[in-house]
Amino acid sequence: MDRRPPRGHRNVPHTADVRFEAWAPDREGCLAEAVTALVDSFVDATGVTPAQETGYRAPPADDPDLLVAVLDEVIFRLDTEGAVPLATEVRPAGDGGLLVRWQVASTDAVEAIGAVPKAVALHELRFGRDDAGWSCAVTLDV
Repeated sequence: MDRRPPRGHRNVPHTADVRFEAWAPDREGCLAEAVTALVDSFVDATGVTPAQETGYRAPPADDPDLLVAVLDEVIFRLDTEGAVPLATEVRPAGDGGLLVRWQVASTDAVEAIGAVPKAVALHELRFGRDDAGWSCAVTLDV
């Protein structure tokens, strides 16, 4: 029997890259938890205060593609803006897309603890409903 909390994430052993699972009672919560899992895989942001709020609109897509779009946007902004999301809010956009709000800090404000992700791997990507709500499994290329 799975005794996980209602919402969370965990790293999963993987030979070369980073793999995590995330879960929550609803789809949007699971997406937000996946962002947290991605960030937790390479930085420690304990005690860091967000410097600004920023947003992203994911275009309409099926659920796995929405997951990839949101995580790829985090990696893109990390690379181009040095922005690390410390808190994430996800809402449906009404047209099949998503509205994402991030509270972000600079990479200078957080402590690096792992390899920075370069991309989301599509191999063995999973995102959907399960017995306890929604869950996903993601491999990050580092």
